[in-house]
Amino acid sequence: MKVKDIMRRDIIKINSDASVKDAIKRMFDENVTSLIVNSPDDKDIYGIITRKDIVNKIIAYNRDINEVKVRDIMTEPILTISQDIDLMNAASLMAKTDIRRFPV
Repeated sequence: MKVKDIMRRDIIKINSDASVKDAIKRMFDENVTSLIVNSPDDKDIYGIITRKDIVNKIIAYNRDINEVKVRDIMTEPILTISQDIDLMNAASLMAKTDIRRFPV
């Protein structure tokens, strides 16, 4: 079985200039725990923001979700994998890197 057989096809994105509050709302509305982050010009993907980022970088430090921008707490560079990778290899890569989400 390949990554393409189980991957999510509808990618939920957010602009890097959006506030963390906007990201939280988007995650809630879309029922996801991460968002792909677009560059300010919306032409490139260059990061990911996860629920863990919000907890560790905002809530833990009591920062204002209205003031902090997605670009300030997103994880970058973003690591991706090919849709043709075998699931066992993808799982091994996830275990080795301690990364739970790989955009395809």
